[in-house]
Amino acid sequence: QEENIIAFSGIVLDKDKHECTLNERPLSLTPTEFSILWVLASNRGHVVSSEELFQEVWGDKYFTNSNNTVMVHIRHLREKMNDSAERPKYIKTVWGVGYKIDK
Repeated sequence: QEENIIAFSGIVLDKDKHECTLNERPLSLTPTEFSILWVLASNRGHVVSSEELFQEVWGDKYFTNSNNTVMVHIRHLREKMNDSAERPKYIKTVWGVGYKIDK
């Protein structure tokens, strides 16, 4: 069961309950946002490309415009987490490569 819970930097993700808390406050995430955060959190310290995220979360073939889909969901996720794109605390953008959450 432990592999179904990820905790870091005040964030707790529970895959079984599909719940996320930030500093013990529940975050209301869509299933897609939860999946994106789960993939990034599972790969902490590693950059996950937009292509990898798209294929993992949507289970679909990646097309050029798929990057916009990923970017919009990352933006919504950051807004809900009060994370800024310019000075992110959680989800960092690695320009031209993808996204990552530090260990």
